[in-house]
Amino acid sequence: MAEGDNRSTNLLAAETASLEEQLQGWGEVMLMADKVLRWERAWFPPAIMGVVSLVFLTTEQQQRFHEICSNLVKTRRRAVGWWKRLFTLKEEKPKMYFMTMIVSLAAVAWVGQQVHNLLLTYLIVTSLLLLPGLNQHGIILKYIGMAKREINKLLKQKEKKNE
Repeated sequence: MAEGDNRSTNLLAAETASLEEQLQGWGEVMLMADKVLRWERAWFPPAIMGVVSLVFLTTEQQQRFHEICSNLVKTRRRAVGWWKRLFTLKEEKPKMYFMTMIVSLAAVAWVGQQVHNLLLTYLIVTSLLLLPGLNQHGIILKYIGMAKREINKLLKQKEKKNE
């Protein structure tokens, strides 16, 4: 087991060194982008939203936006890990897989029907760009905690009614 861990660690170190070498000229840009995405300044979140809004409001950039979305779809398709999990569920629990797929597809279809595609894409892109900063500042954990407390309150109320 230790040999596998050492080999994995060595592979990771080699890949990291290779990537660092390839991105050598982009170091400063990546550091600045990291600062912006982690909201190291108070004005970074509005700036992110402003830039995203500007991109979505300019009609000349729509073709480029389409190309970016196309590249994102291609990247998503390459996410082998999700496929492995999905097929494992399909093999081990076919009924659960079927119900999960039906509910997921129905939810996606409903959201797609209710919200205009450009607005939906705008909201997804804005959310994804704000996600690192939300995580860094603990905002996500705060709201997850609030949701858990509310769910627990509802469950306790239901238990009291059942007694």
